[in-house]
Amino acid sequence: MSSPRHNRPPADPVPSPGPAPQSPESHTVRTARPDGHPRAEGAGPDGPRPPSGLSPSDGCPPPPSDVGAPRPAGEAGARDGVHPVDEARPLGRILLFGVQHVLVMAATPISAIFLMSATLGLGTGLTVNLLSAAFVLSGVGSLVQSLGIWKFGPRLPFVMLPGGAPLILFLAIAEQHGLRTATGAVILTAVFTFVVLPLFSRLLAYFPALVIGTMIVIVGVNLVKVGAVLVTGQPGSPGFADPGNLGLGMATIGFTVAFYLFFTGVLRQLAVMLGLLAGAALAAATGAIDGAGAGAVGGGLVNLPHLMPFGSPEFNLVAALPLMLYTLASMAEATGQTVINAEAVGKRIDTRTDVPRTVRGDALTSLFGGFFGLPLMVTSGENIGIVRVTGVRSRFVTAAAGVVLIAIGVLAPVTRAISVIPTPVVGGTAMVVFGVITVLGVQMLGRSDLDKHTSTFVCAVALALGLLPILVPGVYGGFPPNVRILLESGVAVGTFTAVVLNILFHHVRPGVVARLTTPRTESDR
Repeated sequence: MSSPRHNRPPADPVPSPGPAPQSPESHTVRTARPDGHPRAEGAGPDGPRPPSGLSPSDGCPPPPSDVGAPRPAGEAGARDGVHPVDEARPLGRILLFGVQHVLVMAATPISAIFLMSATLGLGTGLTVNLLSAAFVLSGVGSLVQSLGIWKFGPRLPFVMLPGGAPLILFLAIAEQHGLRTATGAVILTAVFTFVVLPLFSRLLAYFPALVIGTMIVIVGVNLVKVGAVLVTGQPGSPGFADPGNLGLGMATIGFTVAFYLFFTGVLRQLAVMLGLLAGAALAAATGAIDGAGAGAVGGGLVNLPHLMPFGSPEFNLVAALPLMLYTLASMAEATGQTVINAEAVGKRIDTRTDVPRTVRGDALTSLFGGFFGLPLMVTSGENIGIVRVTGVRSRFVTAAAGVVLIAIGVLAPVTRAISVIPTPVVGGTAMVVFGVITVLGVQMLGRSDLDKHTSTFVCAVALALGLLPILVPGVYGGFPPNVRILLESGVAVGTFTAVVLNILFHHVRPGVVARLTTPRTESDR
């Protein structure tokens, strides 16, 4: 939404649970060959190469080191046999980098709960309780995803947060059926995710780099827009594009660029946090911090979340259906985030085992979150951008961020201090981080045979349909509410389009063409 564990060697290859058109190979991310058939990413004519991003010979620079020191070639930055993602750093440094993750993303749970409070007319006490629960569950989820518990969590640097499309769906259900039904819908959806996950795992063969890269680009563009709205405000709202807010957002970006340009070593790795703090200091100097956010969460020293704040959940399958349908798109997004996270840290993964671990971590955290009155909890794409910008790859950093999030959730003074950072400052920082995510998607597409006309066509159509609801809000306003909810998710539309077109062009069409062009023998007649 804590202590480092022993390092785990890569998982052994897992046999396919059943016949499938394609089966991903262990520890590799599959991409499509020009003929549409799968191949291990990075494979060359002389045999398999290391995964892309791990060697300069692959055409992409290696992932940045988390300590700025050169690594032995061909070991993906490993030292003494330990991958950088599994390396434990000095506690003080880990906490410092963890705080950086939290500062960049703290606005998400705060804005999500304040939106819930304003939309549903919740009282101050209930708002304080939900805010505490949001931080605590975000921290617990981050620990699960980063450290891994049994079959939950991919042991990659992930942070979990509420908000986004699941929050909108939660509010829609609450307004139509009541808060108890909305919390019941979250619990039902979490259980539904566990039920359909085995089937979804069989479909991962249809998510090559072409599909995932397209999805990540759409996710990145959508997130850049979210960060921009934090700076400008919603179009048509009072104070939209206020010059003072724009100045704060642009100044924060400028500070971040300056720190990244002039600093080296650890200070350069902290450029994102330093830029945010510099933007907050500028806001304080110009009188842009008025303490309104702090007053909204009340006083006191300790906030402890309460179980079932709205009463016992009510379970209504019809009311929960939109949220269940959305979770299918959420699982696809979790697939892309797991792959791109692994690429950002330069670690080989087995998509058939690691992606389900991410999804299970999401579902488990959401299940508990539902009992505390929260919407679905999902892995955050923001921290992937932070990992790439800073070069800090250790999963113990995001585990430390999880501990910090829990501390924020129970310590009211810390919550108030973070909540007063102006949203334009957070938005400026977020735009930089989200832009990096878009670049990661472009890099993945660059390794997806885009010189082939069919791959270019698949990517172009998926991007066009996926970006349409993002670039033209309200384009599906004339459709029924439940249909509109799905169509207005650019990630869901773009991913579905890319998957379907990839199957048609790279699986169905080659087989049809082969049957039509192969001479028929007497036994075929």
